[in-house]
Amino acid sequence: MSQPLPIAKSSQIIHLLPQMSNRHGLIAGATGTGKTVTLQVIAENFSRIGVPVFMADVKGDLAGLSQPGVTNPRLAARIETLGIAHTFAACPVTFWDVFGAGGHPVRATISDMGPILLARLLDLNETQSGVLALVFKIADDNGLLLLDLKDLQEMLKFVGDNAKEFRTEYGNITAASIGAIQRGLVALEQQGADALFGEPALELADLMRVSADGRGMVNILAADRLFHAPKIYSTFLLWLLAELFEELPEAGDLEKPKLVFFFDEAHLLFDDAPKALVDKVEQVVRLIRSKGVGVFFITQSPLDIPEDILGQLGNRVQHALRAFTPKDQKAVRAAAQTFRANPGFDVEAAITEVGVGEALVSFLDPKGSPGMVERALIFPPSSLIGPISPQDRQALIQSSPLRGRYEQAVDRESAYELLRRRAEQRAYREEIDTLARRQPAPATRPVGRRRDTAMDTFMKGTARSVGSAVGRALIRGILGSLGGRR
Repeated sequence: MSQPLPIAKSSQIIHLLPQMSNRHGLIAGATGTGKTVTLQVIAENFSRIGVPVFMADVKGDLAGLSQPGVTNPRLAARIETLGIAHTFAACPVTFWDVFGAGGHPVRATISDMGPILLARLLDLNETQSGVLALVFKIADDNGLLLLDLKDLQEMLKFVGDNAKEFRTEYGNITAASIGAIQRGLVALEQQGADALFGEPALELADLMRVSADGRGMVNILAADRLFHAPKIYSTFLLWLLAELFEELPEAGDLEKPKLVFFFDEAHLLFDDAPKALVDKVEQVVRLIRSKGVGVFFITQSPLDIPEDILGQLGNRVQHALRAFTPKDQKAVRAAAQTFRANPGFDVEAAITEVGVGEALVSFLDPKGSPGMVERALIFPPSSLIGPISPQDRQALIQSSPLRGRYEQAVDRESAYELLRRRAEQRAYREEIDTLARRQPAPATRPVGRRRDTAMDTFMKGTARSVGSAVGRALIRGILGSLGGRR
């Protein structure tokens, strides 16, 4: 059994139990109250016992996990108050970056992302989302790989041009819906999302590595630029969570998680999200524990998390909340009610009183029951608090064993190339037919033979390429991405 993880101290040390960490958790509190340091301390502890973690670094503060910490008067005073032995040490870190500047490039294919998450990215209404799902089905049925944005753009054009011929089998596909999706893709491309889609796609095994000395890898996604497009940021993290659910085998209750996933700025996931998507997220969070994955949501207020999901977050660290407005006061009351009360103090009052680095803490006990809430000081991290220099970051990227695996984009034959080739073939055939019609018809010309339509030509060509392009059926998972895709 893995040793309990020391996270905070009240009258005694408060431990997070590794075997209960796949029951998920919440780190909440107002800006500047210490959420990032708490995340850092929890991540260090998981890494120390051999559990890989993944987190998005929105402000650049988490890069310090890669360097040993340094003392200062404030930190020394905290260590003395806690009365603990403390050593400084770095964690093994791998940096990732959708844009490839602050880490290894991380990509997903359009097919992997699936129509449900893409519809959210594109702000589509229900009708437009249905049309996008049909476009994906037509692509899947005909072995057309959708790898990057130009594949989807070409597929939309083809389906729009031949909507009447698809209507019988797939239903009505309106030009207005196709146009709305195309405009959304242009806007997405302008936000830099084209860097996210393509190959080589991220292999989840590369997030679940351990270092030579047995410590879990700390995977840090540089998200300072990505965060400026909040819907892309939150949808990408949700896609990654869904991929973990789809690809990992059932594991049951383990003595420690296979991976711990920290979802920072979690409110972005649920802002303006349709109920159908929230229900899917709730389902993923509920079921992914059986795959050995723990999820910690980091946000300002517990009210940012839908109630059905909040009820699944058994391990909680609540930093200070402000109570200046009626809405703030409601959030404080809601946060207090989520804890198992402690007769020693007023939980609701304490939430507004705790200082920076102090929090109300309740972790699950060995039976899975919430522990009584304690007002406690969070332990200081062993690694550096704050950002690191660009030179240190680049040195770690250059020395990473993953260097070279994702840096060079690959553009293999997919929907764009196949559809363009079919279009060229149709244009050539139509030109030949036009020339032939200008000549006198030969006496032996067959009578009554129907000329192939553009759709016929396409389908014949596609049928020849399905085996080589796909080689097996495509099965979409819980959020519309492809399960077992590679």
